[in-house]
Amino acid sequence: MAKVPDATITRLVQYLRALERMEEAGTVRTSSEELARATGVTAFQVRKDLAYFGSYGTRGVGYTVPVLRRELRQILGMGRRWRLIFVGMGRLGQALADYPILAESYELVAGFDVKPELVGQQVGPVKVRPMEELETTVREEHVDVALLAVPESQAVRVANRLVKAGVRGILNFAPVVLNLPEEVAVENVDFMAGLSRLGFFMLNPRWREEMMG
Repeated sequence: MAKVPDATITRLVQYLRALERMEEAGTVRTSSEELARATGVTAFQVRKDLAYFGSYGTRGVGYTVPVLRRELRQILGMGRRWRLIFVGMGRLGQALADYPILAESYELVAGFDVKPELVGQQVGPVKVRPMEELETTVREEHVDVALLAVPESQAVRVANRLVKAGVRGILNFAPVVLNLPEEVAVENVDFMAGLSRLGFFMLNPRWREEMMG
């Protein structure tokens, strides 16, 4: 399979959400044009993105909504229950731990924090544990993914601990670059970068139009 651009993966998530809405509305078939309208891209872009993974539509007929939805869930790793921990149970960690959609694809194992007043508390579906138990929990609970919501000064050290313990993926909310082994998947969530991009495109709308094709 050819190397898939990061932007394509992001759009697959958008296509999946559109398909879920269609299925809830009772729609059985859709087209690249309808998916394009629902996600703000072009029909050509929809077909190009899906072509990286196979042939899912029929010319003149389109896509079967439940089938394409199921295929995209498999591609995006949502066909299994990943075991997830939260590291950093401040306001952000607490809000995310209580996010109901997470439970659809992730089994929330535990949360971790250095603050004694948080340790032992139940936050949403997870119990907060001390950082001293991090490696043991990752190994014994077979944790796949960690959501990292710690201060910038702690992020690199904590990420390295997670990797050594066996975590395979990290969703990083700290504003710092994590240089980790290639076999560890890292996704950075940078609110300020997003706001800066937003400001740029508001000042330069033509650039956004060109990027969207």
